[in-house]
Amino acid sequence: MAVKTTFDIGVEEEYFLIDPVTRALSPAVDRVLPRARDLAGDSVATEMQQVQIEIGTDVCGTLREVRAELVRLRAAVVSAAESAGTVIAASGTHPFSDWRASDLTQKESYLRLGRDYGQIAREQLVCGCHVHVGMPGRDETIEILNRAKPWLSPIRALAVNSPFWAGSDTGYASYRSAVWLRWPMAGTPDAFASWEDYEDLVRTLEDTGSIDEPARIYWDIRPSAKFQTLEFRVTDVCMTVDETVMVAGLIRALARACHLDALRGTPPPSVRPELMQAATWRASRYGLDGDLVDVIERRSMPAGKMVAALLDFVGPALDEFGERDEVASLVEATLRDGTGAARQRRSFARAGRPEDVVDYLVAQTAGA
Repeated sequence: MAVKTTFDIGVEEEYFLIDPVTRALSPAVDRVLPRARDLAGDSVATEMQQVQIEIGTDVCGTLREVRAELVRLRAAVVSAAESAGTVIAASGTHPFSDWRASDLTQKESYLRLGRDYGQIAREQLVCGCHVHVGMPGRDETIEILNRAKPWLSPIRALAVNSPFWAGSDTGYASYRSAVWLRWPMAGTPDAFASWEDYEDLVRTLEDTGSIDEPARIYWDIRPSAKFQTLEFRVTDVCMTVDETVMVAGLIRALARACHLDALRGTPPPSVRPELMQAATWRASRYGLDGDLVDVIERRSMPAGKMVAALLDFVGPALDEFGERDEVASLVEATLRDGTGAARQRRSFARAGRPEDVVDYLVAQTAGA
């Protein structure tokens, strides 16, 4: 996937491979991947753990194209998994299997992570959704990164989908986010003065042995190490295609809205990193079921109002892409029906069995 045109989109999703009988994680990627590639080519890849598989869409210019790609690739992976005796589930964490259910994928880059980071790497049994947005240039990439950060928490809150960990309800709406923060280069970066300032930091991290390559920077938002894109990594993998389309639409519109502000000469917001950390943590902890932090106004507000403020900010960009009605409708559905985390909890409450949560996830992932 290489986003070629300004504000085009590419989406990556990670899924768990599941034993359909026990509903536990199944380290079956070596069986599933060749079959999936027969159906979808290089759009399917390995991930860090042997119980995971990843898809990456082609470059998309519209949300209609994003939806079509996600439907195509999910169907290919579902079919490949079933032919290999497994199923897939789109969830930030597995409801009951723990890290001992998997080994690192036998690929040198992943094995090196295991050597360098030890238990942190072994426990990264989490699945995320990454959205790439094509950028006009390097300076614009940094400008948009600096301006987009205050709006990451409501986007995360809309897409939380990982309440359980090793058989327990964690109390978090996105426990994946808490697990991910164990990486030393995770979180949200401070503002950069320029592209050169960003490059200087990357060189310093490499020179000091803090990272071995730029791809080891695991921020919630980062310039891509491969493409001329800004990569948003703030959300759990979404349970449904609708939710992923919602996230992609919001993120693309956020990037465009920030660019328009820069072109107008609107001063970028000044936000302390400690407040950004508090805001994204609050979104991970409560999702839409508690107050979020407005880091620009320095106050708490109900999640629904914070989401409405986000829609107001990105509204002109959504209009430009002709996507306001679609994205607003998807956001409204999430506010009405609940996030992935809320629906997982409701599924567990109906029968009290984590296996039932897995069954629900598998059905929703496949669009059943």
